[in-house]
Amino acid sequence: MAAINPQPPSEELLAEKLAALDTVPLFMKSLPDDDAQDTTISALQSLAHDGTPDEIAQNFKELGNEYFVGKRWREAVDFYTQGVDAKPTDTKLQEALLCNRAACNLELKNYGSVLKDCKKALTINPKSSKAYYRAASALLALDRPEEALECCEMCLAYDTSNAGMKVLYEKVVEAVNIKKKKEWERQERLRKEGETKRIMNNALRARNLIPIPNPDGSSNPYAPHWDPEDPTQSTLILPVFFLYPQHATSDVIPEFVEDTPFALHLENMFPPKAPSPEWDRIGEYVVGNLVVYAITSRKRLLKVGKKMSLRDVCTAAKAKDGPIDGLEVKDGCLTFVVLPKGSVEQKWVEDFKQSRDQS
Repeated sequence: MAAINPQPPSEELLAEKLAALDTVPLFMKSLPDDDAQDTTISALQSLAHDGTPDEIAQNFKELGNEYFVGKRWREAVDFYTQGVDAKPTDTKLQEALLCNRAACNLELKNYGSVLKDCKKALTINPKSSKAYYRAASALLALDRPEEALECCEMCLAYDTSNAGMKVLYEKVVEAVNIKKKKEWERQERLRKEGETKRIMNNALRARNLIPIPNPDGSSNPYAPHWDPEDPTQSTLILPVFFLYPQHATSDVIPEFVEDTPFALHLENMFPPKAPSPEWDRIGEYVVGNLVVYAITSRKRLLKVGKKMSLRDVCTAAKAKDGPIDGLEVKDGCLTFVVLPKGSVEQKWVEDFKQSRDQS
């Protein structure tokens, strides 16, 4: 009877058998895909739990390294964490797990976690170059270059040939210089703004103008400033509100040059032959029929003459005796009341005086 020789399996069958082995955690040659079932990772974890605390931690470290190489940062963090939780006694292993987890969190931009792990690693080994490097990288990302520089210098003090740290050191030094320059520019800007504000406040006080800042911060897009056409910086331009209390409305003159007479603005706003504003249904607001009032800080009522300029009104607002008086510049703006002559004016003046005297 002739011998029966076994036939070698076909290449297709052999490949199928090897592929099946690759799904068994013990024989896996590569990481499972992101969408693989959790049972595969669970099986890897159960295998890693066999042995002493150091062996278990080493197993999880190696699994974490596999996932780190595959740029699977979150899974790698989980494995390194389980390695730390195994409480190994080997200090080098403890340091490696913490530094590796810090490297993953650095990629994930979890900078607070990076700093915590690096601090622990440096407690174990005060000369852990990897811990210093990762801590410096996290601090640089957090815009804390001065602290990052300290980490670099402490590392390079003993690890003088660390090429990676030298490269990082140069980046950190550049970041420190940039931050110093920005801070200097910020301080210089604040100094100039403060000086400009001081000069402006002095100019306002010299004109009997009393600045009243908005306690909630200024929302006014306009502000007092010097006339750019006056090289001597002696002419002020101020934003001015014209209030029309009869109709509960107002107009703003963004740039009222202090030497300009009020009549000129009234002529531009209420010319004799132009249509009346919508709110002036009976056509009372015409330049020749209007009167302007200013109210001082001490509630004095000043009637503004036709030819008076803003500077003239400011001069008239000065107190002849007693406490300081003047026009209030509220949130950067002056306010004047505009009324039609006659009964409307008379009633408003009476109401104002009555309210003032009762307060």
